[in-house]
Amino acid sequence: MDQLAQPARFHATREATATAPPALLSQPPTEEQLLRLAERALHRQLPPPAAALQACVIIPAKDEATTLPATLAALAAQTTLAGQTLPAGMLEVIVLANNCSDRTAAAVRQAARRHPSLVVHVAEVQLPRPHAHVGRARRLLLDEAAQRLEDTIGPTGVLLSTDADTLVASTWLAATLREIEEGAEAVGGRILTQTPAAVAPCPVRRIQLRDAAYRVLLRQLEDLVDPCAVDPWPSHHQHFGASLALTVRAYRQVGGLPAVPFLEDESLWQLLLQHDLPVRHSPSVQVYTSARRCGRVEVGLSWQLREWETLTEQQREPLVPCPHELVRVWRTRRSLRAWWQQGAVAVGPELARMARALEIPVPDLLKQARGAAAFGQLWQWIEATRGAILPVPLNGALCDLRTYLREGVSGCFAPASRQSARPLRQAAE
Repeated sequence: MDQLAQPARFHATREATATAPPALLSQPPTEEQLLRLAERALHRQLPPPAAALQACVIIPAKDEATTLPATLAALAAQTTLAGQTLPAGMLEVIVLANNCSDRTAAAVRQAARRHPSLVVHVAEVQLPRPHAHVGRARRLLLDEAAQRLEDTIGPTGVLLSTDADTLVASTWLAATLREIEEGAEAVGGRILTQTPAAVAPCPVRRIQLRDAAYRVLLRQLEDLVDPCAVDPWPSHHQHFGASLALTVRAYRQVGGLPAVPFLEDESLWQLLLQHDLPVRHSPSVQVYTSARRCGRVEVGLSWQLREWETLTEQQREPLVPCPHELVRVWRTRRSLRAWWQQGAVAVGPELARMARALEIPVPDLLKQARGAAAFGQLWQWIEATRGAILPVPLNGALCDLRTYLREGVSGCFAPASRQSARPLRQAAE
């Protein structure tokens, strides 16, 4: 993969792997049949939801007996934004221990006894090898949680995802619900990393901080060039499984989480954008995740840290998308959106200019625009069709970003009444 790739649990029931007696089978069960058995095993290990249930936190876990107690303790400490106790029964946590070889489920049960105010359910399944990955585990959990919420509060119920090595802030749930109450259908939380004192410092911490600064400042610049009413600055760039929430309504509309081996969270977010659903990158929603370099997925934060470590050893600098090129693309996106919202009927010099900027023939752009049910659908086609953004060294890109934010980008700034451009205090986290 290139340098621009981004990233970043009750006893097991026999249904998950059981087969019928040999005399009744002409052939072994298929992977699809094993997956259906796993779904039923998960469902049968969970009690009915409480009538007051409004939000469900799902946590996929594979051999996480040492990290989960702290994760659950943080969830047990959730309060309202005013610091008050949450209403009883409104929140539950479902942990799925998939293909574990340690005492993950036992650790969850023990943690649940220590925090009786937190409703915690744990289930164990054995997924068939080709599907034994975080994407499938998270999909099983979200499907089950969505059904439980539909049985209680309905389509406005909130699905929340976090990871087994992550500590959510005390107002994580409350801040997420506030964003949804204000119109968002999905919320990506700010994910900060932490390294325990007993662990050696991350050797690529400096690169990690510079990359995070680049991503946050880039998001600030994007807001100036092509502002989004539902995701205004201050915001950030993260929408990953460690802190991701969406309504049941939105989850059903996009057809659920893609069960891919990695980057399943990014795939879900792209589906939300494709449907033009209001999404929010909220700096008020925060979690702290481990900076371990031996992760549980093929591509994620641990993978990115290892990639940066390799670059450091080779004395090479990471490459990132060029801010100048992105400004050009964002300006075109803003113009194209306005044209599409007017019916995508006008054909003239302006359409030709946008097509040239996107490096797409006018007839192709016109055909796709007129057939798109949502602008997000059109833009994702453009992203997959046009040429790649020029990669540039990270240090130079950071300098360019700071220049843009200090001196402005001609023709793209909003009126002076808008909030002045200033970097987030945590831009380097």
